[in-house]
Amino acid sequence: MNYGFVKVAAAVPHVKVADCKFNVEKIESLIAVAEGKGVQIIVFPEMSVTGYTCGDLFGQQLLLEEAEMGLMQILNNTRQLDIISIVGMPVIVNSMVVNAAVTIQKGKIIGVTAKTYLPNYKEFYEQRWFTSSLQVKTDVVRLCGQIVPIGANLLFETSDTTFGIEICEDLWATIPPSSSLALQGAEIIFNMSADNEGIGKHNYLCSLISQQSARCIAGYVFSSCGFGESTTDVVFAGNGLIYENGTLLARSERFSMEEQLIISEIDVERIRAERRINTTFAANQANPGDKKAVTISTEFVNSKELVLTRKFNPHPFVPQGAE
Repeated sequence: MNYGFVKVAAAVPHVKVADCKFNVEKIESLIAVAEGKGVQIIVFPEMSVTGYTCGDLFGQQLLLEEAEMGLMQILNNTRQLDIISIVGMPVIVNSMVVNAAVTIQKGKIIGVTAKTYLPNYKEFYEQRWFTSSLQVKTDVVRLCGQIVPIGANLLFETSDTTFGIEICEDLWATIPPSSSLALQGAEIIFNMSADNEGIGKHNYLCSLISQQSARCIAGYVFSSCGFGESTTDVVFAGNGLIYENGTLLARSERFSMEEQLIISEIDVERIRAERRINTTFAANQANPGDKKAVTISTEFVNSKELVLTRKFNPHPFVPQGAE
């Protein structure tokens, strides 16, 4: 029995910019560790296969080919594992390059989520290299010899939950894609990010994730770039954050020189109960936006024995501390 809990992880691996072979080995290692700990779904930072700070190298054929070969290696080496992994990399679609989250399981690509909102202000230059999902007119792409769905509106259905994906800046938009995904059935949102540090920004980020998970009545798993990505332009702290309906469940150690795996359990049954009770959520389902979600079924796997890592207050109605 898993009592409605889904074990999830946010990974912050070591990265060498533009060294796909090194990055892929680190990704595979963390996937294997997470599988051993009973994790069902794991998310890695934005552009985790290549590194986010490659700059104009994103226009080079060699890097794009190395990224695809790296993904093929991950597929081959995780073929026997049940875990669903979400990795970031550049993907070519009709001669355009999209900033993508590739969802894989048991040696297959399940779907490719394309980033919608590309930051192009202050220290960000993403429109210089990438194309927004709004400009991608196809709904399939050929990747590693497989024809797979692509879009910003993909829902992934497992035996225990339904989840959606958004990428970094998507969360900072006025109406994030996760709002529409949640209204169409996503109970957990995964966000791969390259969220850099600025004075006061971390508290704002945490409040943003907390508020969005509460507004969507959903779990929210956030993984951002860490050690190895920082350059003269930007600094990354390696933020791994897991929220459930506005409440923080687990977080990474910031500015750690070591790779990290942040694990917790999302109470999906509680989320479903909250949505049934909240009639405003039900009423809002009539207005999910103009992009109807595409639902993709993942491979059925038997639920593993659940060991809870999160804490529950045995006396939730008894005031404690300052209260």
